[in-house]
Amino acid sequence: MNITSKNINPEENITWQLYTLSNDNQMEVSFLNYGGAITEIRTPDRNGKVENVVLGYKDYRNYIANPTFFGAIIGRVAGRIKDATFNVDNQSFSLTANDGENHLHGGATAFHQSVWEATPFETETTIGVKLSHKSPDGDDGYPGNIHVEVIYELNNQNEFTITYDATTDRTTPLALTNHTYFNLSGDLKGTIENHNVTIGSSQFAELDEYLIPTGKKLNVKNTPFDFTSGRKIKHGIHSNHLQNNLVGNGYDHYFLFGDPKSDIAVTEEESGRTLIVYTDEPGMVMYTSNNLDTGLELNEGISERYLGLCLETQRHPASLIYGDFPSILLHPEERYHSKTRFKFG
Repeated sequence: MNITSKNINPEENITWQLYTLSNDNQMEVSFLNYGGAITEIRTPDRNGKVENVVLGYKDYRNYIANPTFFGAIIGRVAGRIKDATFNVDNQSFSLTANDGENHLHGGATAFHQSVWEATPFETETTIGVKLSHKSPDGDDGYPGNIHVEVIYELNNQNEFTITYDATTDRTTPLALTNHTYFNLSGDLKGTIENHNVTIGSSQFAELDEYLIPTGKKLNVKNTPFDFTSGRKIKHGIHSNHLQNNLVGNGYDHYFLFGDPKSDIAVTEEESGRTLIVYTDEPGMVMYTSNNLDTGLELNEGISERYLGLCLETQRHPASLIYGDFPSILLHPEERYHSKTRFKFG
């Protein structure tokens, strides 16, 4: 296994590092220290053909704004915060409204648009890079100085692990995730409509017309949201269920995991590729790129709807309003810690 890095200059006077982790089974993970954006994951299909299985821009300059959030670390809070405000300890905090009247994915000083300090490392069984970032008190309106570390790590079992750690000196919301768009067909040979997904979840969060949770947790039984025995993404795309239609015909919903937690599994029949996701998070937003901009120049072609599948394991900002969702508040005496592992087969 080995780690390589090279300079990327998207514009004059801007220099990023592009790291590539390579194992002994021809699997590679490439990412920038800008936003931690994963630009490529290359894995073999059933015949050993190695291809890219994530969406990434062909021109690195597009990562500067990255409105699609391709591959990036999302924070301080992943998801939408209603009316761009929240209350902590009887104090109200106002954030940037960057999604209508709501706050989305960290706002104006978001983690996906920050340069992270990068430290490569090796252990007996893994290689990786530790990404570190400090977000000051008042950043985009959030309270607390926070220090965040995100570790990207690869082993010879074709497992790519993301570990999140953070501390704060004031109580603050924090909900981190990664926004990679997966497409197991390889080199974007097809959409994700025929990807078969299994999720051990009996409930999902109902959304309103602004894609904000209403507080209701709906039962998946007898709906296109029942992935407990496996279901193809196209069932939701072509569904007449109100919740599928609300998000642009597909999925952009928070699935709550049961206890004990079961793994998330994705299979793609043509290539034979599989992806199993293990996480200690209480839920996951599954987004099927229903509203992905068309015409973007990607590594292997042009973007279109339903080209990528996001599996955003996380706690949800709905908990700032509804107490029966897992809390995203981090207190000074606590340490934020979570881990999500992606196993490719």
